[in-house]
Amino acid sequence: MTTLNGTPAGNTPPPVWAEELKRRYLAGQAGVFLVHGNVHDGVAHDGKLLPFVDYLHDVVLAAKPQRYELALRHADVRRRDAQAKPLEDGESLLQDLVHLETRMRVAEGIALVLPHAGDLVPNAETTFLSTEERGLLEILHDWSLGGLLLQRNHIVVLVCASLSELHPSLNSNPRIAAIEVPLPDEAARAQLIAQSAPHMPAAQRALIAQHTAGLRLLEIDGIVAEQPAAGLSETERKALALQLLGDAPDAAQRAEMYAGVTAGKTREEIAFLILGESAPAQGEDPTAAMLGIIGTRKREIIQRSCGDLIEFLDPKHGLEAVGGYAQIKAELMKIAATIKTGDRKLAPMGLLAVGPMGVGKTFVIKAFLKEAGLPGVVLKNFRSKWVGSTESNLERVLKIVRAMSPIALVIDEGDRSFGSGEGAETDGGTSSRVIARIKDFMSDPENRGHVLTILMTNRPDKLDVDIKRPGRLDRKIPFFYVDSAEDRLHIVGAILGRNGAALPDGGDAELLRALDPLAGYSNADLEAVALLALDIARSEGAALSVNHLQQAIADFIPPQHSDTIQLMELLAVQESSRRSLLPERFAKLAPAEVSELIGALKRRIR
Repeated sequence: MTTLNGTPAGNTPPPVWAEELKRRYLAGQAGVFLVHGNVHDGVAHDGKLLPFVDYLHDVVLAAKPQRYELALRHADVRRRDAQAKPLEDGESLLQDLVHLETRMRVAEGIALVLPHAGDLVPNAETTFLSTEERGLLEILHDWSLGGLLLQRNHIVVLVCASLSELHPSLNSNPRIAAIEVPLPDEAARAQLIAQSAPHMPAAQRALIAQHTAGLRLLEIDGIVAEQPAAGLSETERKALALQLLGDAPDAAQRAEMYAGVTAGKTREEIAFLILGESAPAQGEDPTAAMLGIIGTRKREIIQRSCGDLIEFLDPKHGLEAVGGYAQIKAELMKIAATIKTGDRKLAPMGLLAVGPMGVGKTFVIKAFLKEAGLPGVVLKNFRSKWVGSTESNLERVLKIVRAMSPIALVIDEGDRSFGSGEGAETDGGTSSRVIARIKDFMSDPENRGHVLTILMTNRPDKLDVDIKRPGRLDRKIPFFYVDSAEDRLHIVGAILGRNGAALPDGGDAELLRALDPLAGYSNADLEAVALLALDIARSEGAALSVNHLQQAIADFIPPQHSDTIQLMELLAVQESSRRSLLPERFAKLAPAEVSELIGALKRRIR
């Protein structure tokens, strides 16, 4: 890369955003730039990981004769290089900028960087801005619209994590150019890993680069650095791993890999990663075990950086573990096959899973993700988690989700998230803006085949019609309480299988008779009965028998919400995108009949 004045700036290939800034500046498109996005990261350059603002000053703007920085923590315009001349001290930041403008009129090649621009010109009604903030805003507009900056070879760079942090007039100014800094792509991640861990085998570096999508370079460096700022050296980590692994197969190979991805961890943390929940199964490929540790650390980092606004799904079972739902499973298997082929044009934008509580929507969706090979991220409830957070947090989450593609973005209890709720009109419009942004994200055609949105709800009638439209939620999958004794038997059998047990001997006929009292039970009720039967059997120290099932059925009292359940089932019928997914009792109902029944039930419930 060359600097803005054309001088060499090191041997490292520049990031795309830096080249775009250079191109647009040299073309005379703008003298004021909004650089936003992944600006709290480092930039790999000539064997070093430079802080973002330092990279701006020392590499991108290096050729400017005078470089200055304006930030609240300095309470003035400070010099950032030896050539920059001190300014006359003003009584405020506003006066400092006036003095700098005076210098701009006679000097050439001045660069000014505002590292935390949202603190200086925040997103607020203009009437709520202080006198100084309004003055700063006015100066920035004057500089962008006048010819002073470009005529005298000056440049002003505002830096912020999200455009939503800035006063909206800056975003709408056509003479201020916005440049997004994305999360590092695979090439940038590979470059950083090669720089931070030069002795790591090339194949291992490539795998780690592939599986660290969504992380910043600083975070990746903290995972793989051979010489961390504090903690155990790589040699010490390798020795500890060997000790923990003992006489395990491929211990030396595993220790080598573990040492490469545990930088910065304490002895206790390394022991947990190797011997704890992520411990490799007997005979597991060492590479797979290493990637398991990478995945664990990645989740820790992302969940912490997103302020507990997201949660990773960890499906343990595929659709083979789902009892019943033959037609739904067949439909989901087709979608999973389409996703696996990578044909973006045929992949749905989103799924709506709808049906009463307790029918197993969450379990089936998790099994589908396992089947499709998609990682899943749950976007937690907006009303309780997002209101009060800034929109910049949301942008951070969405950028991570997109960077981790292909991925599924799961929104549970969608009626609470997108429906009208308490606080929607009293939170200053935050929830409305958040919801609008998510809707835009769901319908972005660039996400097709990359980000699959899955929304689950038992009250689709409380959702806005536009959230359910094709292009956001293309497929509607309805879930119902099971009708047949055979399906109930399959479900109970699947539940027992997931818990290390099996249906008792005695033949299907006897089991069907025993389970006959479970007609009308939800999947959650069936699970509760099956687990209760297991508990009874284990308390007796005996194998599960039909008698244990009968005892559990007699003892269990299911929830009594018949009208509500009927309503939710009919709403699922109304939303279904395919008649073939409906049970026989609903398949022949005309839309008008369904609407009439829904209306009657709502009146009865009220």
